[in-house]
Amino acid sequence: MKKISIILFTLFTLFLLTKPALAFCGFYVAKADQSLYNKASQVVIARNGQRTVLTMANDYQGDVKNFALVVPVPVVLKEEQVNIGNSKIIERLDAFSAPRLVEYFDPDPCIVYNRREVFPSAPSVSEDRVSQKAASNSALGVTVEEQFTVGEYDIVILSAKQSNGLETWLRQNGYQIPKGTSALLKPYIRQNLKFFVAKVNLQEFAKTRFSSLRPLQMAYESPKFMLPIRLGMINSQGEQDLLIYLLSPKGRIELTNYRTVKIPSDADIPEFVQKEFTDFYKAMFGKSYTQEGKKVAFLEYAWDMSSCDPCSAEPLNSEELRKAGIFWLNEHQDSSVFITRLHVRYSRNKFPEDLQFQETANQESFQGRYVMRHPFKGELRCSAAQGYKNSVRTRQEQEAQTLARLTGWDINQIRSKIEFIKSSSTPWWRNLWN
Repeated sequence: MKKISIILFTLFTLFLLTKPALAFCGFYVAKADQSLYNKASQVVIARNGQRTVLTMANDYQGDVKNFALVVPVPVVLKEEQVNIGNSKIIERLDAFSAPRLVEYFDPDPCIVYNRREVFPSAPSVSEDRVSQKAASNSALGVTVEEQFTVGEYDIVILSAKQSNGLETWLRQNGYQIPKGTSALLKPYIRQNLKFFVAKVNLQEFAKTRFSSLRPLQMAYESPKFMLPIRLGMINSQGEQDLLIYLLSPKGRIELTNYRTVKIPSDADIPEFVQKEFTDFYKAMFGKSYTQEGKKVAFLEYAWDMSSCDPCSAEPLNSEELRKAGIFWLNEHQDSSVFITRLHVRYSRNKFPEDLQFQETANQESFQGRYVMRHPFKGELRCSAAQGYKNSVRTRQEQEAQTLARLTGWDINQIRSKIEFIKSSSTPWWRNLWN
């Protein structure tokens, strides 16, 4: 009997788009009084030793002339350290590491197979003016360390001595800063961090002919291994979702200041979830998030990127990996890449600190994986048929209860969507006489 296995996957970017106001490493500021929203937050961090390549993607909605991004960074970045990324690479990482639905089909119970076939293993799973401006900046304690244009972005790297001065500088340069900015800037200034400020160069953006803003990448070397999320809460509305793709040659990258919990996985769920997988995952994630006190990060995937089991998308090739920020390929004969996918839903009161990471050598594989098992739908004419039907009926009820437990959905509504296999009501003696 040929085993049929179909791998289904969902790009959870669509799921994240349902949230109203999401931001990531920095905060968005607007000229005038427009509200800016960053709906889908995705960050890629490639890290080896003290070297880091950070890629920031967003789904900015609004007039690009109002876009600006402020991100704390550990060092002064030069022009050659900043690059325009490829959004398709982030899509590839998302697809490769997305939680997946796996589909199996029961064989005909009336055909006898050897044990290995009946129970197959899971599938492979001007100068004066400039001078005057510099003097003004100095009075505010703000220094423009670097200033350049990369792609469609005008970028300024700032250092500051006081948060009030930095806030004033931003306002004087045309940015509408949300209330509370100064207080949140202060800890970063105390840590001697710099500030990466980017806004759109409209002429350069017109030349790109892109309909949306492209990701920004930065490469730097620093012992600090962190992702600033606190500034991203200034203009947020409630909870925010963040997907982080962490790439390392050694193994998993882990959080050091927050607990990480594996997303519920390897659960058998009813067939109808195939058509409602996004709703299922949202509900399951939401319930898990609440049960964990809304202050943990969820591990959704951890795997060596040279393979996958099962594969929801093909592994990235060497060129795609390079575009994702992998700089160590073929260095010292070390070409391995391990991906850790973390899903963080955070709010101001539950995540009081920025995310702090560390590299580890832990290469234990994990994935969010959900299993659909289809009963055999052919004609059943054998003595094993009744036992098979009873076992499937029991299995379907267990799947319903599992789904209710994972999602909090009403068990009776779940049952109403399941096409339960009918147990035979044929009298026991009929097969005897016939």
